[in-house]
Amino acid sequence: MEHRNRLSGLIVAHNEEEMIGDALRSLDFCDEIVVVLDKCTDGTRKIVEEFTSNILEGSWDIEGARRNFGIEACAGPFILELDADERVLPETAKEIREVVDEGIKGCYKIRFDNYVGNRLLRYGWAGSFGASAGDRLFAKGYKTWGLQRIHPSLELKDPIKELKGHITHLVDRDLNDMIKRLIWYTDMRAIDMAQKPLPPFRTVLRRACHRFLKALWGRKGYREGKMGFLLAMMAALYQLFSYYKALFIQEQRTQEQQAETVQSSDTQRTSSTP
Repeated sequence: MEHRNRLSGLIVAHNEEEMIGDALRSLDFCDEIVVVLDKCTDGTRKIVEEFTSNILEGSWDIEGARRNFGIEACAGPFILELDADERVLPETAKEIREVVDEGIKGCYKIRFDNYVGNRLLRYGWAGSFGASAGDRLFAKGYKTWGLQRIHPSLELKDPIKELKGHITHLVDRDLNDMIKRLIWYTDMRAIDMAQKPLPPFRTVLRRACHRFLKALWGRKGYREGKMGFLLAMMAALYQLFSYYKALFIQEQRTQEQQAETVQSSDTQRTSSTP
């Protein structure tokens, strides 16, 4: 069947051999599939080769930069951006295809069915630890990622609409996965934060409390019971851990600079001694 407008499916991945196969399979309705592999050392490429020859490899420290690279590599005027742990549901694929064929350019938000293990958690996702929806479908030139290491900002052009369909998102397998993700997210966020003066601790604490309440009440996390409370707590800890890790990075950097200054002074005194 010929389509009025070409649709590119895009995945940017790092060591996703366990997840990426099903994600690529769910993109079979796209006219092309583009995959950007970032520092992959496992069998991800071998799996990707079964689905597409449009494979680009490289090394990026900035998440936003690698995502923008992938967007530029897409040939279609419309792009569907998917992560390796996400799957497009058949009814959503049909809706996406209809929107693309209509050719109305813009950005389209798609809601997530977020799973932790086998449990679907519809509520409680807020802030940088999880999202209930994402701007996944867009016309080329309508979406640009910011240059941050984790959770890059987005620059979107209007119009922004929301589709009726959902995308399955396999967020975490268990609590251990959730904790590992929190460690990774805050490691990357701290590096970005350490490049600038840190806000006062009271500001960070206020943000953490706000994230907790937003997840638990604003995003109705209480409807998920104990798991909703856990999501709210993780959203708050993201703020606090990122701050403390950035603080430690800055303190270590200051100590290293002071040590270099002392060493330089000692060297100068030694060289000037007759």
